[in-house]
Amino acid sequence: MTEKDTISMQLVREALLQSCAAGSATSEVLKRVGIDPQQLGQLDARVPASAYAQLWRLLARRCHDEFFCMDPRGLRSGSLAFLCRSSMAQPTLGAALESALSFLSLMLEHLQPVLVRQQSLAEIVVGEPEDAPRRAFTYFTFWMIVHGVACWLAGRRIPILAIELRCTEPDFCDDYRVMFSENLQFGRPRTRMIFAAECLDLPVRRSVDELQRFLAEAPANILVKYRDPASLARRIRHDLRALPAAAWPETEALAQRLCISASTLRRRLADEGQTYQGLKDSVRRELAITWLAEADVSFADIAARLGFADTSSFYKVFRKWTGSNPGHYRSLILLPTD
Repeated sequence: MTEKDTISMQLVREALLQSCAAGSATSEVLKRVGIDPQQLGQLDARVPASAYAQLWRLLARRCHDEFFCMDPRGLRSGSLAFLCRSSMAQPTLGAALESALSFLSLMLEHLQPVLVRQQSLAEIVVGEPEDAPRRAFTYFTFWMIVHGVACWLAGRRIPILAIELRCTEPDFCDDYRVMFSENLQFGRPRTRMIFAAECLDLPVRRSVDELQRFLAEAPANILVKYRDPASLARRIRHDLRALPAAAWPETEALAQRLCISASTLRRRLADEGQTYQGLKDSVRRELAITWLAEADVSFADIAARLGFADTSSFYKVFRKWTGSNPGHYRSLILLPTD
C-alpha cells in the first residue's frame, strides 16, 4: 500500500454510523488509528487506506462484528477466517464462491447471495427483504469482502463487468468506482455483481501459510485496490468518457494538452501500472456495458459511438472483453426480476 492509497472521509463516517457511538467514543476510536476527529466534518478530506484498514479491524473487535453492525445477525469475529478456510479447500473459484456465499447466507439475515451462471456470464445475486434497500455502504462492504476474497483465492484480480444496486446513488461514489467498476447502476430492481463466467473455472491453490498472511494483512490487502482519484490515469479516463471516441487524442496530442512530454506521459502512466491504449480500451468497454443496459440504444449506435467501423467489429471485440456477445449481455442485464 503506497502513500497515494487513500479513502474518503465519507466512508469513515459510514463505517462509524452503526458501529460506534457518536461523541467522545468516536474521537477515541479515530485517534487510536491516527485519524484526526476534526476531519470528520470536512467533506473532501481523505485518510490513508492503512488507517481505514486499522479502523475496520478496531471496530470489528469492539462490536464483535466484521460487518459493522449492518445486519441483525452480522458476521461474528472469525467469520472472514472461516469463510476463507472453507473456500480454499475447493478445487475451483466457482466451487469456492458457492461455499463462501452459502456461509454468508447462513450468517446474514438481510443479504442472501447466490451464484448464477448464465452461459458466458456469471452473477452473484443478493436476495433481500422487500422493504427499503440497504445503504450503499452496506452493499459495497459486502462486495468488498466477496470480491476481495475471490481475487485472493484466484491469485488475480477478477474484472467486474457491472454492479447493480437497489439503493439510490450516494453523494460520494468516486471510491466505489475506483475499487469496483465504473459501471455502477443504482435504483435497480435487484442487487448483483456481473463478471465473466470463465473466471469460475480458475483453480484455487492456496496454502495454510498463505491464508495466515492474508488474514494478518486483511483488510488492507483488499483496500489496496483503492487508488487516488486524482491520479493521472483517473483524470485521463474521466476526460475520455466526456469525449466522443472519434475525438480521443493521440498520445502526442494528449501529452501536449497535459503540458508534459509524450515520454513523461508514458512514464507516469507506467508508474501507475497503466498505458494510454489500455485506458482507451477500458473506457470503451465500460461505455459499451453502460449503453447495453439502455434498451433503446441499438448495437449499431453503440458501435458507432465507440468508433468501430461496423457492428461486427464491435461484436468481436466485446466478446474478447467479456467472453459474451452483446445480445446475451443485454438480455441478462434487462432480465425481468420475476
